[in-house]
Amino acid sequence: MDFISAILQLLIASVLVFFISGRLIGSQISLMKRILSVLISVSLTTFVFWYTYLRGSDYYDQGIVSNVVNITTLIWLGSMLLISMLLYLFFELFDSIELNENGTPVGRRSYFKTLITYWKRQKRLREVVGIAVTNGVTRTMKYARAREDERELAKALRDTLEQCGGVFIKFGQVLSTRKELLSPIFIEELEKLQQHVKPLTEQQVDQIIAENFNAGTQQIFSYISKTPLASASIGQVHKAVLKETNEPVVVKFLRPDVKNIMQDDLSILMEFARWISSKSQWAENLGFYDLAKGFSMALKEEIDFIIEARNMEQVAKIVERGSIDVKVPKVYRECSNSNVVVMEYIKGKSVTVGNALFTDLSIDRHQFAQTLLYSFLEQTLISGIFHADPHPGNIYIEETTGRVAILDYGAVGRLAELQQEGLKYFLVGIHQNDAALVVDGIAQLVENAEQINRHEMEQAISQILLKINYVSTIPTDELMYSIFSVVREFGLHFYPSVNVALRAIVTLDGTLSVICPGFRIFSEVKDFSNDYLKSSLLKPFKHPGETKDLIEEELALLLPNIRKIPRRLDQLFRKVESGKIILHHDIFSDKANSMFVTQLFSRFVLLMVGITFGIISVALLAISQFIHNAYAIYLNTAAYLGLFLCAILLVRLSIQAIRDMKRTK
Repeated sequence: MDFISAILQLLIASVLVFFISGRLIGSQISLMKRILSVLISVSLTTFVFWYTYLRGSDYYDQGIVSNVVNITTLIWLGSMLLISMLLYLFFELFDSIELNENGTPVGRRSYFKTLITYWKRQKRLREVVGIAVTNGVTRTMKYARAREDERELAKALRDTLEQCGGVFIKFGQVLSTRKELLSPIFIEELEKLQQHVKPLTEQQVDQIIAENFNAGTQQIFSYISKTPLASASIGQVHKAVLKETNEPVVVKFLRPDVKNIMQDDLSILMEFARWISSKSQWAENLGFYDLAKGFSMALKEEIDFIIEARNMEQVAKIVERGSIDVKVPKVYRECSNSNVVVMEYIKGKSVTVGNALFTDLSIDRHQFAQTLLYSFLEQTLISGIFHADPHPGNIYIEETTGRVAILDYGAVGRLAELQQEGLKYFLVGIHQNDAALVVDGIAQLVENAEQINRHEMEQAISQILLKINYVSTIPTDELMYSIFSVVREFGLHFYPSVNVALRAIVTLDGTLSVICPGFRIFSEVKDFSNDYLKSSLLKPFKHPGETKDLIEEELALLLPNIRKIPRRLDQLFRKVESGKIILHHDIFSDKANSMFVTQLFSRFVLLMVGITFGIISVALLAISQFIHNAYAIYLNTAAYLGLFLCAILLVRLSIQAIRDMKRTK
């Protein structure tokens, strides 16, 4: 009977601890974790209580009422409560769930699945770090000063990425295009990275088709080739013919399981980049972690073909509205999804192997290159949406017309209006050797423009521009690398979208050199800007109808406010006459600022209260040591109660701090 009574008491205590601790903490962890916290705390404290006090005592002979008011029982229950709260804190600390602005969870995952995934990732991370250490990455990063050491570091990094395989090789290939960031030694080594991908088998192609075309390929395509036109790490391209219209198309399939593999390896890559940045000042200054983060975000978009289809449609509309005649493949959305995209087949050849077409069609290479550049600038500097990977393999010569055709829209960049203007200043300033104009552009392209020391930066940029004076040509990647180095030395950081645009410009410059050796990109940018400004000034006269419609739209938006002006002026004059006008502005005028200050103040008060409880409790414990009568027990009880309250307040504040770190922006 005593055993059953003890079990019942423990159950009641557990339920009380569960509800009280939950109310005190307001925990956002899952129900299973809350129950697990209570079970661990009850089991641990009960064992200690039994071993230190209950064993060999007459505790159960005293009756329930006596047991409840017993000071030892109260300490036991308090310990249960405190330990369960500490376990809540532990689970919140290692819980990967993000919180929204209201502090509620965005999503939940199984704790055991999270644990297994964490173990697998840690194993893979240890493997990657082991490869890096074996290849001497950390050692060479510390001592990369001379050219020979830089070569050794470049080789070590290339070997590490190659041996890690998969996403790491693709990351290295992307780094090899960042000529504006990395020195020629690194570019030379990283360009050696080759990813040998086996084409999908016919059985795999059939399976993908069966999973993604519910209507059956016979109803969509009259013909689909099982032999790929091209095969890459993410997708594979096949030629087909639409049954309804008899149009030749290209079908791009996403490789099976690529999403799971990418997701796992991308998280490892991010951890690896964070580790390297913590070990090396070189990697930190380079922004190695930010590079990995940008690569990760771009790759996540690249493996969703719905995004690629949307990108293609957006660029096609921009080109259609613009003045530059280039070809963008049509996308067939009704046949496309996140794993398959169907697009128009472009009959032609890449500029890398298109010498015969240039000759046969009598294409002016300079004009062809200029058309490609002007189209890119129109996309970048006017619309703000641009093809972000214009390497030679993505630029085709249309066989029938000789037009520029731009393929592969997995990577598309987007620039806000302010950054468009800044990029224009940046490029024109380089051509005009105007350091002040280049710095004006940089100020609009970086996140921390307030840190710019204009005088010193203009001096540094002037030194770079002086090096290219009176020189017929200078490699764009070398020039951009020098300017990027200055930007990093000043502790400035380009917006991620600006990084994408500048990388695309360097890639495009290489493509233009393939098309027309000696093509001067910065001179052409100036001509484009001049033509654009002239057309903007003349547009109201050339298109009076469009100008009239625009003015009417603006007036329609302004009219309601114009009507209110007389009434508001009258109200203003009355307030001035009565002396009621008081100018007042403080940080509390903004709701977000007010909430931040209020929360900060309330937490500071709680912290002070908790510390005060702790100090007073410690003082009472110290005083009780010098009292040798019955009053000492009351002082001890008050002191322990105060310490208990102090612990609760501090744990509560700790959990709130963890939630603030997780809160999504």
